[in-house]
Amino acid sequence: MGYEFGDRDDQSFTALNLILAAWDEGSEMGVTPQMMAYAALFTALTDLVSIYGEDAVVALARGLEGRLEKGEFSLGRRVQ
Repeated sequence: MGYEFGDRDDQSFTALNLILAAWDEGSEMGVTPQMMAYAALFTALTDLVSIYGEDAVVALARGLEGRLEKGEFSLGRRVQ
């Protein structure tokens, strides 16, 4: 059985493409990847706090530690 894309998937794909386009534009303008990443994290966290509140975002951030340690966000890593 195949996976059917829903509206939420379409919105996620659209959002990712918009962010990647903005990232490319920033890079072309000479903005460093570190500054782009900081701005993206700041924007994401402030929006999430506005939507869900600080306690929920703190819980989300705490959950990132284990995912980072497992290499979930490391590109080009070898999975054994």
